[in-house]
Amino acid sequence: MSNHDELPRPIADPVIEGAPLASEPAARPGPATAAAAAAASPASGAVAYEPLLAEFAREYLRDRRSERRWRLVFRLFWLLALVFAAWLLLYPPHLHRPSNNTPHTALVEVRGEIAADTEASAELILSALKDAFEDPGSQAVVLRINSPGGSPVQAGIVYDEIQRLKALHGKKVFAVVEEMCASGAYYIAAAADEIYVDKASVVGSIGVLMDGFGFTGLMGKLGVERRLLTAGENKGMLDPYSPVSPKQQAFAQAMLNQIHQQFIAVVREGRGKRLKETPEMFSGLFWNGEQAVKMGLADEFGNLDYVAREVVKAEEVIDYTPRENVAERLAKRFGAALGEGAVKAARGGLSMR
Repeated sequence: MSNHDELPRPIADPVIEGAPLASEPAARPGPATAAAAAAASPASGAVAYEPLLAEFAREYLRDRRSERRWRLVFRLFWLLALVFAAWLLLYPPHLHRPSNNTPHTALVEVRGEIAADTEASAELILSALKDAFEDPGSQAVVLRINSPGGSPVQAGIVYDEIQRLKALHGKKVFAVVEEMCASGAYYIAAAADEIYVDKASVVGSIGVLMDGFGFTGLMGKLGVERRLLTAGENKGMLDPYSPVSPKQQAFAQAMLNQIHQQFIAVVREGRGKRLKETPEMFSGLFWNGEQAVKMGLADEFGNLDYVAREVVKAEEVIDYTPRENVAERLAKRFGAALGEGAVKAARGGLSMR
């Protein structure tokens, strides 16, 4: 063989182009190779992150659309709520079912504190009483009472109106006591022809009180000085931040005694000979229903159904009590009555409780 003849080369193992052999160390990239890789990397990164950015954009748009939809739903809800509240104010629901002249027992509820701007205010009770008496189908009126009392003025207005309506329409009034009929509530019940109680009902508390607070001692300890200017020596009477004047205290006590006597006179007039007076009867004490019947403060045991069925003889009961609508309740809850309790505590007040 000549030197020009070439021996056959061995067949090399297949390798990926550009990849170093396993037996050879990886060659360091030269400057040209590094520059080329750096130039190519941004383009490959953009290609890798493009689907991610697109997905993020789609999710963002979906969230924005969902947020807009919920915002519209809430706006629509509040609009409907406002329309509903306005409708209730302009067109309140019926205060009671029409009787169509069918014989029935008329019901008027006396619940909670008897005071202006409450469910047991004279204004609301009188409105219900007039409707009940004027309905030709009502055979009698039942006052269902569950109240600790309240304003003697409000109670007196209701008592006088019951007496007037009884004489005008010739219908009887029955009081049915649930848990409590005390003080001003009993003042109203005394106008009824008969009073029915449960054995465990609380009845009585025939008395008058005027409550308040005195802060003069505390103010002295804190170094606070009360500066009260009045035109009229009694204009600041019973001011909780000033010392009690014996003269003013005696005047207030005399006024309470007069109102107490008015209360006693009403009870005696309403109960008549049924009343079995004792020295404690008008002292402000209260009794359970069983004791009240024995003392003549009540007549018999019975509830509303019993009185309607067995006494009035008209088993169907129709409620004439006015009911506050939703808008009125919200206005009272969140409106001007917010600090009423604190103001009452500071100022004190006259009540039958």
